[in-house]
Amino acid sequence: MDRDELMKYLPHRAPMLLVDEIDIDADGIAHAKYRVKEDEYFCMGHFPGNPIVPGVIQCEIMAQSCALLVKDEIVGKTTLYSGIDNVRFKHLVKPGDLCEVTAKLKAKRGNMFFCEAQLHVDGKLCCKGDLSFALV
Repeated sequence: MDRDELMKYLPHRAPMLLVDEIDIDADGIAHAKYRVKEDEYFCMGHFPGNPIVPGVIQCEIMAQSCALLVKDEIVGKTTLYSGIDNVRFKHLVKPGDLCEVTAKLKAKRGNMFFCEAQLHVDGKLCCKGDLSFALV
C-alpha cells in the first residue's frame, strides 16, 4: 500500500503522516517504511547542526504502522494510544535514514488493540516497544 492508499485509512496528513508505504504479510505482520526527510520540522531544533529524530517521533512512526494492522476497522474512527510500554532506544535515527518498521498485533479486547513493534535503520534496531490503542 503506497502513501495515497494508506491515507484512506489514517487520518494523519503532512507533516504528521509518518508512513510512506506498508505491506501486511500472510502472517499479519506489518512491514512499513518511512524515509526521514532532511527538512523535517521535528529535526530543525533537535538539534541544530546535529539533527536527530526524537524518540517520541520514532514511537509515532511505529504507532501509525500498528494502526494499519487493523486498517479496515479504523475507517471513520480515531486511534487513541493508551500505552507505550517497554520502549527502548538502541541507535540514533537521522535525516535521510530509511526507517523500516515491523509491527504485530498481539491481542484485541473490545475496541482495544495491543501490538509490538520494532524500528530498524540499515538492519540496526533503533527502537522497539509495546503499543496499545483504542478505536473511538
